[in-house]
Amino acid sequence: MAHGGGTWLTQNKVMPGTYINFSSLAKATAALSDRGIAAAPFVLNWGPEGTVFEVTSGDFQKNSKIIFGYGYDAPEMLALREIFCHATKVYCYRLGTGGVKAANDYGTAKHPGTRGNDISIVVTKNVDEPTAFDVSTYVGGVFFETQTVAGASNLVDNAFVVFKKDATLAETAGKNMTGGTNCASITGEHHQAFLDAIESYAYNALCCPAEDETTVTLYAKFNERVRDTLGSKAQLVAWQPKADYEGVIGVWNEASHGSITSVDKHALVYWVAGAQAGVAVNRSLTNTEYDGELIVDVEYTQAELEACIKAGKFMLHNVNGTVRVLEDINTLVTLTEEKGAIFQSNQTVRVCDQIANDVAVLFNTRYVGQVPNDASGRATLWNDIVKLVQELERIRAVEDFDSDTVTVEVGDNKKAVLLTINGLNIVNAMSQLYMSVIIQ
Repeated sequence: MAHGGGTWLTQNKVMPGTYINFSSLAKATAALSDRGIAAAPFVLNWGPEGTVFEVTSGDFQKNSKIIFGYGYDAPEMLALREIFCHATKVYCYRLGTGGVKAANDYGTAKHPGTRGNDISIVVTKNVDEPTAFDVSTYVGGVFFETQTVAGASNLVDNAFVVFKKDATLAETAGKNMTGGTNCASITGEHHQAFLDAIESYAYNALCCPAEDETTVTLYAKFNERVRDTLGSKAQLVAWQPKADYEGVIGVWNEASHGSITSVDKHALVYWVAGAQAGVAVNRSLTNTEYDGELIVDVEYTQAELEACIKAGKFMLHNVNGTVRVLEDINTLVTLTEEKGAIFQSNQTVRVCDQIANDVAVLFNTRYVGQVPNDASGRATLWNDIVKLVQELERIRAVEDFDSDTVTVEVGDNKKAVLLTINGLNIVNAMSQLYMSVIIQ
């Protein structure tokens, strides 16, 4: 990242940037950025290796075959359909390297992977130009395109094939590509490569699609580091993590599928990551209906569910035959004066993350190196911060905001600014009702 960021204990930072702490009160043009962005790696049979690529929900629905090699409704696209139930944009990454591109006499698959073996080239004489050829590309037996050319040198590469320009065209009813392979096995190094690649991106939720403790811990440590030292505020969604941290959400329900036998038991992490990314800053996922395709194991007793909440487990449960989110919580269970029970709510964390990310963007783009650290400059910053929090109040993410609680002062050196918001009241959605009816 170009600027410093994260939390601070003393005003001793070297990098220019934004350093923000959130803590509980001890007991005795600023604009809000959009949400909906997730980051996730996938095990794929097609696509670029070793690079992050952006896919919107519209892209996925319209161009899934070109991007991922399969149509939107294909079994191989289940994880993507799950995350796009609620995410509007996903930074995707294909796990693994070393795959081989399929090929035949006329071309080579654009990407490595077994999906390349489903590509075939059909060459026929053109009916109107006897000296010309119609060269057609089929993927999975489905027609993709035809080019009419005098020879192979005139062929233009398409979304699936890099044509061999020195090939000799001859009529064929269909020449399949062969030799395409995926990465032999996904390792921790491949997950680390994804984390290295995604570090410079901004997103709302990070998905860990693994169930082994070592890999889950790798993601958890990465997420804690970028949250607390780089100021990149996002929550990690992982399978049964050993975590005690508001930045990590632990999914515990096992999942399966009625017709796809290869579904991993931890597959629900994709839906939860998309839902956490897509939920509005002033909303909670508590009681949200699961709208994916998985069969979610919700066979838990009331006592077991209560224990899960106390243990910081994000659970889905059965409500009169409908699968719903029990409570929108994270893995934080150890409470302190600085991090009280309010931080166990993901809605609280979302508001904090929204403020941190938006203030960082505002300060790093409009103030760093541009605005003097004098009374007028600090007043301008104060005004922008107040506007930002007032917008949160307008959408009912915070309440009872008093602009007098915002102070902007000179820090410990002439370049530093100390900004404090004292007593911010974050709104949470209703989840419990206590009722008394007094009969006369």
